[in-house]
Amino acid sequence: MDSQKLFIPVILGTNREGRQSEKAARFIMAGIAERGDIETTLFDVKNFNLPPDDYGESIKERFPEYRDAIVRADGLILVSPEYNHGYSGRLKSVLDLLLAEYKHKAAGIVGVSSGMWGGTRGIESIIHVTRELGLVTIGKDLNVPLAKDAFNHDGTARNEKLIESRMRFLAELVWMARTLKYGRENMPVG
Repeated sequence: MDSQKLFIPVILGTNREGRQSEKAARFIMAGIAERGDIETTLFDVKNFNLPPDDYGESIKERFPEYRDAIVRADGLILVSPEYNHGYSGRLKSVLDLLLAEYKHKAAGIVGVSSGMWGGTRGIESIIHVTRELGLVTIGKDLNVPLAKDAFNHDGTARNEKLIESRMRFLAELVWMARTLKYGRENMPVG
């Protein structure tokens, strides 16, 4: 196994008051800390001062910390709530800040919902966007159904299956991130 740590930022994809996705983001960050082979940082979409007008080509210069992290990143984790069978518009706006910086990097999606489906429909709608951005979305999503009741007060999961799913999700993401990193470094696209 490659001993070099991967850099995989987490993007918390909603700015809604009372968001349950924040608990899921902390849960995924805790899982990353347990592994030891991933370095991460959390980007919260509520902290982006997005312009009200068209972004244009120079927009990435207004968000250098995000831009530089994505340039350095080996992959991303998107924590996305499901809103009306879709995902947060704020998440889409943040993703649209960049383009080429995402190319050939792994993406894992954590779907969060108040219902039984665990954000599945929101994940389905974001896949088209990640593909267009050049991200390679892994086949193993992490679904958090009934999010309001999924976690204890200390942020730990109430359900052992959710912990096991997190472990499999991160393992798949690390595999894909390492594979794509090797490709980016050794097999440039013509």
